[in-house]
Amino acid sequence: MTENNIKLKSFFESINNKTIALCGIGRSHLPLISLFTRYGAHVIACDKRDRDTLGDAAVKAENDGAELRLGENYLDDLDVDIFFRTPGMKFFTDEIDKLRAKGVVVTSEMEVFFDICPCRIIAVTGSDGKTTTTTVISELLKAQGKTVHLGGNIGKPLLPEIESITPDDYAVVELSSFQLISMRESPNVAVVTNLAPNHLDIHKDMQEYVDAKRNIVLHQNAFSRSVLNLDNEISNSFESDVRGSLLKFSRLQKVENGSYMAQNGDIYFAKNGTETFVMNKSDIKIPGLHNVENYLAAICAVLGDVDVENIVKVASTFGGVAHRNEFVRELDGVSYYNDSIASSPTRTALGTLSLYDEKMIVILGGYDKHLDYTDLGRLICKKVKTAVIMGATAEKIKTAILNAPEYSVGNPSIIEVNTMEEAVSAARNAAVPGDKVSLSPASASFDLYRNFEERGEHFKKIVNSL
Repeated sequence: MTENNIKLKSFFESINNKTIALCGIGRSHLPLISLFTRYGAHVIACDKRDRDTLGDAAVKAENDGAELRLGENYLDDLDVDIFFRTPGMKFFTDEIDKLRAKGVVVTSEMEVFFDICPCRIIAVTGSDGKTTTTTVISELLKAQGKTVHLGGNIGKPLLPEIESITPDDYAVVELSSFQLISMRESPNVAVVTNLAPNHLDIHKDMQEYVDAKRNIVLHQNAFSRSVLNLDNEISNSFESDVRGSLLKFSRLQKVENGSYMAQNGDIYFAKNGTETFVMNKSDIKIPGLHNVENYLAAICAVLGDVDVENIVKVASTFGGVAHRNEFVRELDGVSYYNDSIASSPTRTALGTLSLYDEKMIVILGGYDKHLDYTDLGRLICKKVKTAVIMGATAEKIKTAILNAPEYSVGNPSIIEVNTMEEAVSAARNAAVPGDKVSLSPASASFDLYRNFEERGEHFKKIVNSL
C-alpha cells in the first residue's frame, strides 16, 4: 500500500463511529454527507437558516443520511467529535472557542483535503484575479494532457472526489482568506496574485486578512514553489516567508527568475540568466492588463509542466470566466458587460475601468465590506460618464466621487436606484449608440444576492429581456 493510500485509509478509519457536524448546508458540505456516512460517521448538518429557506438542500441532506440542526440556536450544546466550519464562517467565535475547549476537532473541508490529497496541489489566492488565474492554470495543464481537479473557493469541494484522485493528477484550487486562516499546510505551488484591503467586514483588521493569506506560503517546504507579484507591495513582502523556489511576475519591470512583460508587450520567462519568449500580450484573448498579470502568474505556476506552445494555444482561445467582463449583448448600438466578480474597489479599477479608453456607464454598489472608495472615486471621474449607484455602499461611492479633485458638476452624472431592474433601466436611458454599460459593483453582493454569480445572472437576465 502506497503512502497516499495509507493516508486515505487512516482518515476514513478515524471517522468511523464518530459524530461529525457540518456547519453550513451549502455546496461545500452537502457532498460530504454521503461520503462520511458511507464510512460509518454520524453526520449532523447545522445551519442558521430554517427548513423552508434551505429548501431542496435540507431534503438532500436528510436523504443522504444527515441529522438536521437548524435555526438561531443551531450550535448550542452541540455534542460532536469533529466540527467542519463553512469557509465563510468567522474562525474566531465564542461558539467555536467553546467547542475547542471541549476537545472537539475543528477543521474544514479544504484542510482535510490538503492533509490527504495524493497529488500535486497548485493553489492561488489574492484580493483580485485569483479565479481567472486558477482557471487559466487548470486550462494550461489540461492542454498539456494532464488530469486536473479544479475546485476550492472557485466552485466545488474536492474532498468528495478524493477516492478518484491519483498521484499523477493535479489539484488546482482557489483559496480565500476564510479558508486560509486556519490552514497549517501549504500547497506544492503557491500563487499570490495581489493583496489589497478586502473582507474587512469579517476580519478584525487588515493584518489578520494579510496573515491569513500568508498561510499559503508559510507552511511550504524546501521542495515547494512560491509565485509572488513583484508589482504588489504586500504580495512581494511574503518573500521573507518563502522556503522553497521563489518566482516573481511583473508587467512593469524585468525579473531575474519568473515572468515579465516588456514595454512592447512581449512576455518572457526568465530563469538563471536565460530568457524564453512566450508570447505578446496581444495573443491573450481576454482583455485588460489585469489579465496579463493573471497569465504571468499562471506561467510561473506551470513552468516545467506545460510547453510554451500550449500556453500560447490557451491564451489565444480561452474566452475567460463568467461574470468577469463578460459580454452580454449589444442592443441599439450599446454593448452590455457583466463584471459582477468585481466585489472590491481595486477589482473594478483593474477590471472594467482599465479596459476602455472611452468613458462608460457603470452600475456600482452593494454590500459594505468596510473598504475605502477614495481612489476609486477619482478614477470614476476620469473613466465614467454615468455612475448608476445602488445598495449599502451607494452613499460611500457617491461621496468618493463628489469629493474627488477631478469631479465637476455632471462629470460623471450620478443616478441613484434601489434595484437591479432600476439600474439597468437607468443605464439604458443614459446610453447612446456606441456606449458601453458594465455591471462592475466594486462591492460584495450579500445585501441583495447570495453571491456574485446570482447577481451577475440576474443582471444578464434583465439585459437579455430588454
